[in-house]
Amino acid sequence: MVRWPEPEQVLREVRDWAQEQAGRVPSLERVAVFGSYGRGSAGVGSDLDLLLIDAAASGPQQQRLRHWPLELLPLSCDALVLTRSEHEALMAAGSRFAVELERDARWLWP
Repeated sequence: MVRWPEPEQVLREVRDWAQEQAGRVPSLERVAVFGSYGRGSAGVGSDLDLLLIDAAASGPQQQRLRHWPLELLPLSCDALVLTRSEHEALMAAGSRFAVELERDARWLWP
């Protein structure tokens, strides 16, 4: 039998992961979940949507993602790595994604 982790367990493991990564990568500024885990509606089969604010992020997303051991997270993960200024510009643009991110983001670290 396969057991799906409870949402609070997933969030706890993401917080622990973020803390470990902050010790490894000093440019990590903030970590949030969004989507179903941010809204509190996650259930069996939900994936993890993760936002990393990294002051040293550069290059395309695929390159940025290679710096982070996402495989250590408790679930399959879709991640977005932005600098603080990129995040601020995204939020100021007012796109549908920005509105959803503003509504759903749950900051877990620091």
